Amino acid sequence: MLGIVAVLAGVGGGVLFVPIVSGFFPFHLDFVRGAGLLLALCGALSAGPALLSGGMASLRLALPFALVGSITSIFGAMIGLALPADVVQTALGATIFAIVILMLRAKRSEFPEGHLPDRIAVSLGLGGRFHDPASGRTVDWKVHRSMAGFFTFAGIGLLAGMFGLGAGWANVPALNLLMGVPLKVSVATSSFMLSIIDTSAAWVYLNRGAVLPMLTVPSIIGVMLGARIGARLLRVTRAATIRRMVIGLLLLAGARALLKGLGIWA
Repeated sequence: MLGIVAVLAGVGGGVLFVPIVSGFFPFHLDFVRGAGLLLALCGALSAGPALLSGGMASLRLALPFALVGSITSIFGAMIGLALPADVVQTALGATIFAIVILMLRAKRSEFPEGHLPDRIAVSLGLGGRFHDPASGRTVDWKVHRSMAGFFTFAGIGLLAGMFGLGAGWANVPALNLLMGVPLKVSVATSSFMLSIIDTSAAWVYLNRGAVLPMLTVPSIIGVMLGARIGARLLRVTRAATIRRMVIGLLLLAGARALLKGLGIWA
């Protein structure tokens, strides 16, 4: 179930796995974060081929921004393993709530319109066309604010490695709200980008011995099976439904992390 919801929302399974498992099971936060990164990575690898072959995810859009995020995620993982667990939890909760506020204030984000591509987007060929079976619309989409996008994904990679959540919880708002990519393309591309960004951070956790097989292996198997189903459902699910799902998932994960970090819900 976690894999299905994660792909539909484009957030990676780790965004729910880490706060839930760290809150209700007696595993150290470092082990949970290591498992969360590998879980998000495997879910993205499982869903990636279907998203690319179905025309939902954009490889040309994903690669340049995922490259920046993967580099900074290495530094984020090192910082996260060095910080106290309660500091990491509190910072995570505050960050996710900030993203939720931005998404709630945004309007018509399912199919952003009215912007022109910048020079970087034109040079890299960042744009395309996709058909949304749920609404029956064929949309030509373009990217703007590309330079701001590079800086944003550098920060996303840093936070993803630090929190061990993958990067989907921030990829979708960055692609959709900042750069003007339609929501479904943002969700699908975000799921694919997780396989690049999470790989770099996961190696740091593996090298530090922060991966526990008895926790990681069963979780990965379940999420990979769910991710395949979620990739098929994404084509026929309405964009507005996905937007509400993203906001709901972020609220749940953010509240749990903030309360645990502040010692209110230990």
